[in-house]
Amino acid sequence: MKLFPTEKTETLKASLRRFLFNLYPAIRGTGGRFAFISDDWHEVHTRLPLNLRTRNYVGTIFGGSMMAMADPVYMVMLINLLGPDYVVWDKAASIRFVRPARKTLRARFVVQPEQLEAIRAEVAARQEMELVLPVYWEDQTGTLHARLEKTLYIASKSYYQQKQQNKKKQKAAETPGASYNS
Repeated sequence: MKLFPTEKTETLKASLRRFLFNLYPAIRGTGGRFAFISDDWHEVHTRLPLNLRTRNYVGTIFGGSMMAMADPVYMVMLINLLGPDYVVWDKAASIRFVRPARKTLRARFVVQPEQLEAIRAEVAARQEMELVLPVYWEDQTGTLHARLEKTLYIASKSYYQQKQQNKKKQKAAETPGASYNS
């Protein structure tokens, strides 16, 4: 179910993917749900209702629910958009509350084709990068309730694997009596 105007579509395969994501315990625990995943992974809509699971002490949506529901989205999108030659990790997140949320919120996650080209170019040049992407939690009327920034780490898979091997070798060399078998 599209929560925002978009020309993107969700096929049966994408709706099955959405259904399975919503069954995942970490997503269920947030109290939120994926509402729409475009076929090409360029757009995702999420929904976070005010209910017993998401209500905080003062009766508004808990900021932790907003953070948790937004947490995996860009990482999963970029893993699927960039493909198996890249590594994508969540690195940091910050939230700025604008006003208390007393009704269902929604967020739209979009990765433009131009952004993907820029990511690929920067990783080709530097092997790794950090990317900051915004998340806006708003109500049905478009009123902003919270603004998040997600920082992601992106690297070429070969570079990342070499970096991890080097860390293991360094750790083994620093540990007295330890040996490293390659």
